[in-house]
Amino acid sequence: MGIFNKLMDKEAQLCVIGLGYVGLPIALEFSKKIKVIGFDIRADRVELMKQKIDPSDELESSAFDGADIYFTANASEISAASFFIVGVPTPIDNHNLPDLTPLLAATRTVGKSLKKGDYVVYESTVYPGCTEEDCIPILEELSGLKFKTDFKVGFSPERINPGDQKHSLTTVVKVVSGCDEESLDNIAKVYELIVKAGVHRASSIKVAEAAKIIENTQRDVNIGLMNELSIIFNRMGINTYEVLEAAGTKWNFLKFYPGLVGGHCIGVDPYYLAFKAQEYRYHPQIIRSGRFVNDSMGFYIAKQMVKKLISLGKNVLNSKVLVMGVTFKENVTDIRNSKVADVINELKTYGVIVDAVDPFANHKDIKHEYGFDMISKPDNNYDAVIVAVSHDEYLILKEEDFVSLLKDGEDGILFDIKGLYRNKIKKLKYWSL
Repeated sequence: MGIFNKLMDKEAQLCVIGLGYVGLPIALEFSKKIKVIGFDIRADRVELMKQKIDPSDELESSAFDGADIYFTANASEISAASFFIVGVPTPIDNHNLPDLTPLLAATRTVGKSLKKGDYVVYESTVYPGCTEEDCIPILEELSGLKFKTDFKVGFSPERINPGDQKHSLTTVVKVVSGCDEESLDNIAKVYELIVKAGVHRASSIKVAEAAKIIENTQRDVNIGLMNELSIIFNRMGINTYEVLEAAGTKWNFLKFYPGLVGGHCIGVDPYYLAFKAQEYRYHPQIIRSGRFVNDSMGFYIAKQMVKKLISLGKNVLNSKVLVMGVTFKENVTDIRNSKVADVINELKTYGVIVDAVDPFANHKDIKHEYGFDMISKPDNNYDAVIVAVSHDEYLILKEEDFVSLLKDGEDGILFDIKGLYRNKIKKLKYWSL
């Protein structure tokens, strides 16, 4: 009997390693069909999940209803599973190089529990070749088993978009791959249990790895172009959003927009591809250029603010600025790799006093990750306001709301990073990308 049939008959269990933004939704979806073990190294997070609480604050408690799942932080308990899904983070280090520490640690955990006939599927975004070159040797070494002969491996990249209710795990086509035809068929059948949109069977593990990494690289390069255009048009005195609106009337114009590019995907994945490319003696120019532009935007915005303050005769050292929004994107609690922090920290290097607010971000997490404190409620004595993230509750704000925050009233400054209030601001000094 194959692994798929064993899972369906509940003679075998599926285990998800890493229960964050990616792993927990996957584990819960599978648990409505088959028996699941959910493993995470953080016992405090596991305890919350046992109480039907998502530590990432993405899922409602109802998502846990009807789940045949056992949560644990005890690595020895995952040996009861026969189908392992690894969904841990794959970040970059301080030098913008791939940091495989969490991935390899998870691989070692699985390797110690691997049995003959087991399957391991990776969902963590990596460069092409990582699964076979970096992970499988560890599985073989720690299990004492032989790849393909004793156990099978596949790769099925995550496509979860935090905060996006429309494009969810079940409604987006899932790319799947295996180490041979048998494993591909079994892995595809397993994912078809939960993915209503169906699966795409990639021809190899490397193809699946590459497909995932270019999804975000493509977006990064295109946004980088928009950011560069924004810098150019700013010098020309042209509003970028008006230019894009006009150009967008042509049927084949790609609608990307300038902005801060952070998060755990778009701001990270291109570095993985660029890193691997160099192994093949190719130094990617376009990918790195896009990354350079996007990584520089926080500092660019801060400098534009300082220039605006100076042009209005304000003493920069005594100026006070309110930053609204610090998460990496709208309507999520996720602060990973938020480029708003670059804006705040750069302003502080000029001696500007900065207050930050956000209805979604956790104050303790911000302090731990970026080293600055947030405030609960803004004052009414700011020289300027920067709206950095387009949270829903910011979309309804009117010019009068910003005037009330500024100590000079209508002589104050509004920086609208996302162009939310274009053509709506008549009195304040207004700037957008």
